[in-house]
Amino acid sequence: MLKLYDNADSGNGYKVRLLLNWLERPFERVELDIFAGASRTPEFLALNPNGRIPTLQMEDGHCLAESGAILFYLAEDTPYWPTDKRARSEVLQWMFFEQYSHEPFIAVLRAWTRHGPMTDDRRSQWAAREKGGYAALDVMEGHLKDRKFLVGERPTIADIALFAYTHVADQGGFDLTGYPAVRAWIARIEELPRHIAIDDLD
Repeated sequence: MLKLYDNADSGNGYKVRLLLNWLERPFERVELDIFAGASRTPEFLALNPNGRIPTLQMEDGHCLAESGAILFYLAEDTPYWPTDKRARSEVLQWMFFEQYSHEPFIAVLRAWTRHGPMTDDRRSQWAAREKGGYAALDVMEGHLKDRKFLVGERPTIADIALFAYTHVADQGGFDLTGYPAVRAWIARIEELPRHIAIDDLD
């Protein structure tokens, strides 16, 4: 059985859990207290030398790290990874956007808010990161105002990648009131079969 090393509050771990549930793939979830250094133990570093979650251990013992790479691996030959070359490129485009123009702002402010500590250095970065987060939401709003999903007519791993932290952006202080298309997209994802909430760990 697949084994997922995860943390309950991690949006990146949630991306993998969400896809596994959509695919109805059984897996064992292993909770790691990353805030207490559980991902930095010699035992875990032997699985993932970068010491980060999520890490997916295959049935043969091989481990794969980085949420995007795990999503690609699991989605291959499923409806969540398009067969069309251009559509695949657009999925990649949105996943790279999430990593470089979205997560460093929305996910980071959520983490600082929920787990601290709120240092002087973090306070000095707050306004710039908040601006970056709203800029990412602006891009998503413009794209989704006449679309149901990010790429094509059905959900892909691009939607999973961006949904994970967008739907909890308020936990980092972001107000989605002015983003009706984004809010409608969030609701659309939440209504999909086999959807689970970020705090649904069963």
